[in-house]
Amino acid sequence: MTENADLHRRHFLTAATVIAGGVGIAAAAVPFVASFEPSARARALGAPVEVDISKVEPGALIKVEWRGRAVMILNRTQSMLSTLDQMAPRLADPASEASQQPVYATNEYRSIKPELLVVEGVCTHLGCAPIPRFEVAPADLGADWVGGFYCPCHGSRFDLAGRVFSGVPAPTNLTVPPYAFINEGTLLIGSDTGTA
Repeated sequence: MTENADLHRRHFLTAATVIAGGVGIAAAAVPFVASFEPSARARALGAPVEVDISKVEPGALIKVEWRGRAVMILNRTQSMLSTLDQMAPRLADPASEASQQPVYATNEYRSIKPELLVVEGVCTHLGCAPIPRFEVAPADLGADWVGGFYCPCHGSRFDLAGRVFSGVPAPTNLTVPPYAFINEGTLLIGSDTGTA
């Protein structure tokens, strides 16, 4: 009878040890596996950004940050839009064939809605920040300048659709990030899904 009791006790202790060991291994593995997930800061850097565009007047530009990069949102006027056709002969990639943009922005406006341009504010040459130059024929840019973006670092020029001029250091047009309209007054940068 004692041998039988010892055998049952031994089986019980073996089973209890295996279960306790399994629970310990699982408890130790949870933080290890969780360490492979991106941090909250990393998730926030790549998260889509909502932008209120309801108060952006025609001709005005606002900048927001998405994934650590500046994104420029320009509400183009009708006169700004009218300059786009005449720029084509002076551009390196007027049809945006070699440039980075979503399919819905592969048009002469490089946007979903003609009046609203959304581009990354990063020059495609060396990553400098192009500045908006909307004035017509300034002395430093010449009499044929009708407005656009100018990179002061190395002289790259882009039109009001972010398309690069021929003969400048920048190889491609400004990048159009993925974006969508949540509603008429709200833009979602970083995601293609929207309702408006």
